[in-house]
Amino acid sequence: MVATADPMPLSHSNDWPHNATVTESGFNFCGLGLIPSESPEESSAAVDPLPPSTMVVNGETTPRDGAPIQIVITNEDHTFSLDEEALSSVLLRSDVVHKKVVIVSVAGAFRKGKSFLLDFMLRYLRATDHLSQAEIHQGSWLGDEAQSLTGFHWRGGSERDTTGILLWNQPFFRKLPNGDEVVVLVMDTQGAFDSQSTVKDCATVFALSTMISSIQIYNLSQNIQEDDLQHLQLFTEYGRLAMTSTTAKPFQRLLFLVRDWSFPYEADYGIKGGENLLSRRLELSDKQHPELQQLRAHIKKCFDSIQCFLMPHPGLRVATNPKFDGRLSDIEQDFKARLVELMPIILSPLNLVPKEINGQDITASDLLEYFKAYIKIYQGETLPEPKTMMEATSEANNLSAVNAAKELYMEKMEELCGGDKPYLNPQKLEHENILIQGSAVQKFKDSPKMGGEEFSRKYLEKLEEDLKASFESFSRHNESKNFFSSFRTPATLFVIIVFFYVISGILDLIGLVRYGNFFTVAMGLVIASVVAWGAARLTGSMREVGTTVDEVATGIWDHVLSPLTQQAGQKMATAYPQYSHMAAVGVESLTAAAKGVKNGRHPSGAGNL
Repeated sequence: MVATADPMPLSHSNDWPHNATVTESGFNFCGLGLIPSESPEESSAAVDPLPPSTMVVNGETTPRDGAPIQIVITNEDHTFSLDEEALSSVLLRSDVVHKKVVIVSVAGAFRKGKSFLLDFMLRYLRATDHLSQAEIHQGSWLGDEAQSLTGFHWRGGSERDTTGILLWNQPFFRKLPNGDEVVVLVMDTQGAFDSQSTVKDCATVFALSTMISSIQIYNLSQNIQEDDLQHLQLFTEYGRLAMTSTTAKPFQRLLFLVRDWSFPYEADYGIKGGENLLSRRLELSDKQHPELQQLRAHIKKCFDSIQCFLMPHPGLRVATNPKFDGRLSDIEQDFKARLVELMPIILSPLNLVPKEINGQDITASDLLEYFKAYIKIYQGETLPEPKTMMEATSEANNLSAVNAAKELYMEKMEELCGGDKPYLNPQKLEHENILIQGSAVQKFKDSPKMGGEEFSRKYLEKLEEDLKASFESFSRHNESKNFFSSFRTPATLFVIIVFFYVISGILDLIGLVRYGNFFTVAMGLVIASVVAWGAARLTGSMREVGTTVDEVATGIWDHVLSPLTQQAGQKMATAYPQYSHMAAVGVESLTAAAKGVKNGRHPSGAGNL
């Protein structure tokens, strides 16, 4: 057994002997013999696992053997919802609600016989209520050779049949070796990897069934392949994320059930051959790639117990006959022999595993609350979106192309205006930025990328946003080198001080001392602003004060001084044409410096320290 702490006992001596042989007339178990019935009458007289009568449960008439009910519903928008009423009809029954529960679930790829297998489990659970151990070992629970297989709906073909999660509404009561009575519930799940389900759909169903079940059967076809282990890692991790963090292993018992095993000469059918195969598949070696080691370590850390069982093919009549209805006469004897071996390993009272969460036994009423909590988590937005290998590779590939393009942009912009490069005219900087940004975008487009143009479009948009933010940073750095920009705030405030001083003096001369005092006080406030701004510049503290002074100075410049300066420049150009070029350059520099401050690029303000 490849397992970690507390592996579940298999009790082969009591539940299933290994020296089973197949004969021409049937198959023999430890000499007890299981011989196909010569007539339906003889078999039905021995055991009838499917009584036709009905019973009343919670005031409703239901078949005595039960029926499947949908508890997790798949919606058209690829979300899942819980049918609380249906689930409560089973878990809140008076004879169930306070008992510990054992939940057996089968999960795996679609159209691999999960529901077919579950119906044999139901037949075993029904029949073993009134069979002796000897009859169970003989396989008498299989019933009549001509009887159809009923229970969870199943059919042949290539299209999916089960959707969401179904629960058998008739619980089975079993007494464990320690004397505790538990309720056994059987759960069927939607098959993974069909043409209508997303990766998130598959991950959600598998994760939910693993989180809820105490015995999870991972139904595989023909072998345990590396992609099967990768899917198991993805799905169990998706389930672990939704569970409360705990030091205990998040899940309980896992059984790899390999169907249609074709290599009995390498590993024999049954539990022994399965353990042999599993030990090889989960073996850890220093020669393995770290990725393979991590995968296997993850699976072992997730489950308390891990087992494997190898099943033969049920026969061509099962696989190719569209009218096959599950009767034993159409199934190969070797397959039936292994069914008789398999069922006690899963469902014998010695091997039943009561559901635990965080080390605490779970009753049926507890399970209802956990179901509601888990489905709510998967309906929300707190969990990451699971991705296919193609999506994850394409994402990494496109992000690499984005980073390469950004590196090219940053390198060329640093050569243009970074570090100790001299101040560059803003118009020139913007023009060069357009050219460099274009070359960076072209580099992204020319890089080989997976996923196609549509997939890459969002990464191109992200690149353009990042380049725009980088340009703003370079622009601020460039403005910090502008002489006029460095002194514009104190110069503006100085002009205001002089203006208030002159107005105050004039008003004092004409006898309007009261009004003159008003401008004197205003001048004092401006002087205090200059002092506060200078202190912010020198000490790096009071950054909000420095930013406010810069913004006020910018407003005065934009609405008062800048228009006056431009008018003065125009008049000077008209009066003295020979100095017009010099005036234009001066006005342009002052305007550019003011524009930098207006856009939040003022490098001299304390807000940018």
